[in-house]
Amino acid sequence: MPKVVDHDQRRREIVEALWHIASTRGLEGVSLGEVATAAGVSKGLVQHYFGTRDQLLMHATGYLRERVEQRIAARVAAAPDSASGTLRAVLVALLPTDDDSRTESLVANAFLVRAHNDPVLTARFREGTSQVRNALTAAIGAAQRDGDLRADLDPAREADLLLALVSGLGEALLLGHHTPDAAVALLDHHLGRLATAGGPGFGHDG
Repeated sequence: MPKVVDHDQRRREIVEALWHIASTRGLEGVSLGEVATAAGVSKGLVQHYFGTRDQLLMHATGYLRERVEQRIAARVAAAPDSASGTLRAVLVALLPTDDDSRTESLVANAFLVRAHNDPVLTARFREGTSQVRNALTAAIGAAQRDGDLRADLDPAREADLLLALVSGLGEALLLGHHTPDAAVALLDHHLGRLATAGGPGFGHDG
């Protein structure tokens, strides 16, 4: 009987090999041959699935986005069923608080460096950021209507500030300046300052 090959799994293995390289030393000078060696396959097989180095890199960014979306969805599903619970869940999901999210953040940083000279990659980053910003803006507005967040807040402005906060906390986590618990506590402290007097007590995972 001929061997059944799971092509999607094989693609994931190759992309994850690229991720390992990106998370340990960045993407500068990475070749298809190096990725093939890391994945334990031939260079020809990598070319069969992805064609060129640029195509492999673009596929890897798509896989990164899928992983982040899955983590956000899992956090939201486990959070309290409220707009404020959703808001906190999305923000916590964006922080590199465990091994998987730390690897994803390191990979994202490697791609961000490359994006400075790659308009297509830059557009992908902007699209992803805009989607998260829109989700945060909507959650803030809904939490205001629920009476959980202060009515004087500008949802779009607060979404930008929260994105900047989690970006800074994420870098601090990668550098070891904060522990995951400390970073989440700082996030909760800021969210508490946005809450109404009778609003939710941030700091409790669902």
